[in-house]
Amino acid sequence: MSISEVFPNPTVKKVILQIRFPNLFYMENKIGDLQMKIMKEFPESALLYRTQIVVADLGPEEKPSDFDKAKGKKIWQFTSSKDVKLNILNDSLDISSEYHKTYNLGEADKFRDVIKFVLDCFLEIAAIPIINRIGLRYIDECPIPSKDNDTFRSYYNSVFPLDRFNLVDANEMDFRTMIKKGEYYLRYIESLQKADDGYKLILDFDSFGEKIDPKDYLQVADSLHTIISDEYEITIKEPVRVYMRQVKES
Repeated sequence: MSISEVFPNPTVKKVILQIRFPNLFYMENKIGDLQMKIMKEFPESALLYRTQIVVADLGPEEKPSDFDKAKGKKIWQFTSSKDVKLNILNDSLDISSEYHKTYNLGEADKFRDVIKFVLDCFLEIAAIPIINRIGLRYIDECPIPSKDNDTFRSYYNSVFPLDRFNLVDANEMDFRTMIKKGEYYLRYIESLQKADDGYKLILDFDSFGEKIDPKDYLQVADSLHTIISDEYEITIKEPVRVYMRQVKES
């Protein structure tokens, strides 16, 4: 069963929605139109370059910095007042947020609303025939109050091989898998990591679908969220829910 509660202290730290599509050579000419549509919600803008590593003879007159810039991918980045970032390339779009704590629960500040606003605006100015890949990713930082097997098992339905490798002795522990979920996929990662105040469990859920009709993007995103939410619900136990219900002191 999917999570049906909005927690004041959720474990989610970052959520990302990405679509990939065929390379659009006209993207640079469309960015201005998109900027005007989203400016109220994403007022800050910047042009960035993702440099590709290229080994070549530049010749005596061409400077490496000029060459790198010419070979780099342009990223049009827009930022909201809540520091939600929208990155657009010729062949992809991603929305990342460390602010949103719910996908579609409650009355306000739902990540689904941001997805719909951005992609409706984008698809209006860029009539792409197909979405090659759409993915939704959640990264959660979860508490480990005591680094021992009994406490850990009381908090999580973990896939770590604790009968063989005691958590007390572990400096790090990782598990990764990718599985089919009906017509979609789920990449699931558990990672034990050292933190400033002890250890934490990183849960990384990345669900995606391929070859999507653009008109179906929101329905697919909802399905991906359900897959992730169901898996998260299976992984955590009641002590984690109690932790998330606690209101942090400001």
